[in-house]
Amino acid sequence: MANITIYSTPTCGYCKMAKEYLTSKNIPFTDIDVSRDHAKAQEMYTKSGQLGVPVIDVDGKIIVGFDKRKLDEYAGITGNA
Repeated sequence: MANITIYSTPTCGYCKMAKEYLTSKNIPFTDIDVSRDHAKAQEMYTKSGQLGVPVIDVDGKIIVGFDKRKLDEYAGITGNA
């Protein structure tokens, strides 16, 4: 199973959608609130070059925003996984 980290903030709608999507597929992930953890915010920026959220790291492959097609591809989500 893929190792997934979502860099998010509590007020981000797309972050919430990404987390709800993974939860609905029973895919575990680590959620990092970059509004509270500035070191992790810097880590997110270093990985993605982006300050906006969500940034999703799937085994080192970076997705900026909630791109369900890429998330499915990178995490190996198919059909009703």
